[in-house]
Amino acid sequence: KVRDVVGLYLDPPEKALVLCVDEKSQIQALDRSQPVLPMMPGVPERRSHDYVRAGTTTLFAALEVATGKVIGSLHRRHRAVEFKKFLTKLDKEVPADLEVHLILDNY
Repeated sequence: KVRDVVGLYLDPPEKALVLCVDEKSQIQALDRSQPVLPMMPGVPERRSHDYVRAGTTTLFAALEVATGKVIGSLHRRHRAVEFKKFLTKLDKEVPADLEVHLILDNY
């Protein structure tokens, strides 16, 4: 399996796109309690030390290793429905003439 995956990355098939897909769930959506103070000459940007919780979010992302391009989407929940929406977004953003190879863990 390792040779198959590494082989796709190193030598992708012609007219094909290889994407590494992963997800990160339960990302804390935080916001500072005070606005960021603007930078001035000789003074670094200043932020408050405390924050306000705004719930959690889930990130789905696909990395095109050959170019470094990332296609991502944020979702409120972490279910199969959201993953299908992400796959639909990938399908829309990838040119129709390319064959797509997704490499993902056992999500």
